[in-house]
Amino acid sequence: MRLSRYRSAAVKIGVPREIKSDEYRVALTPAGARELLQRGHEVLVETGAGDGSAFPDVAYEAVGAKIGRSAGVVWLDSELILKVKEPISAEYGLLRYDQILFTYLHLAANAPLTQALAESGAACIAYETVETDARSLPLLAPMSEIAGRLAAQAGAYFLEKPLGGRGLLLGGVPGVAAGNVVVLGGGMVGYNAAVIALGLGANVTILERSIDRMRHLEETLSGRFTLLMSSSLQIEESIVDADVLIGAVLIPGALAPKLLTRQSISRMKNGSVFCDVAIDQGGCSETSHPTTHSEPVYTVEGVTHYCVANMPGAVPVTSTKALTNATLPYIEAVADYGLAEAVARDPALARGVNVLDGKVTYEAVADAHGLEYAPLEDVLPLSPV
Repeated sequence: MRLSRYRSAAVKIGVPREIKSDEYRVALTPAGARELLQRGHEVLVETGAGDGSAFPDVAYEAVGAKIGRSAGVVWLDSELILKVKEPISAEYGLLRYDQILFTYLHLAANAPLTQALAESGAACIAYETVETDARSLPLLAPMSEIAGRLAAQAGAYFLEKPLGGRGLLLGGVPGVAAGNVVVLGGGMVGYNAAVIALGLGANVTILERSIDRMRHLEETLSGRFTLLMSSSLQIEESIVDADVLIGAVLIPGALAPKLLTRQSISRMKNGSVFCDVAIDQGGCSETSHPTTHSEPVYTVEGVTHYCVANMPGAVPVTSTKALTNATLPYIEAVADYGLAEAVARDPALARGVNVLDGKVTYEAVADAHGLEYAPLEDVLPLSPV
């Protein structure tokens, strides 16, 4: 059945439990489930899916959602699958050609997943590439806010000597200088990292390439930080003095640019901390590789690297609510109208479709893996059939 791609009076929506390491979020709150149920759709939640976010099964049942006893049941009985993180290998075989998958995908950094999704034939929508005409990323924004704030906290924490850091209190005390935080990128992640670092009392420097964005940051943060034009030379000069370095660069849907080399990392202070928030998109340093909340750090050239690939998963109560707040209008659109009409109505949602009918429909993903790019309008009819 392919009705889920087009208009359908009622859609079966499935919410599996996240099984990626140290992932405690769930894709839909009970409040979100109730909104979908009131629109005439069905919601099936895997048992225990909301436990990590403090939403027990009874909370979903209280609003009318059904509880599925296993992931297999949820995937099998659902037309629209809602997740937080991309499917891992154990889930590849659960996705079918007649389903829509709506989740964070980060495909540019994951060739095996891209191949698996293409082979499934399913329609795969990535939260992180839903992009408005004004170039905002409404479904990435809430997690970027959280990740930026967590990065500053993590940097301060791992500066402590028992954890392998320099033994520096980031905010200093009267008579003792505060630490230096350098943020690469002044977007949503960088701004929020700066807000928390400033709140901790650190000296903050943001490196950014957009003049317009720099003007906005200057106005928003009232000049309480140093703002510099980003260049390879400026990055090399700035990170030498950094106690905490935060990688906050983003090219929507594409691999993160490698701004840092092993040699440049080696120039940083011994015991300093590098938080690479761009790790979901491959990381912005050649020394970066993904870590987990269970084993969050490793050391290269005397620098502690914090490269957790699902940072907001550490605060799932906050993250799950923020995610549902952002995604629910788009979920409602897909469920109410079917994918074809929903993307015809909303170009932002159309930009979120990364894989469809075995074809890669997001150009940056195709480029990252040397695959053929198929424009969405060539694959999906833009009106119901």
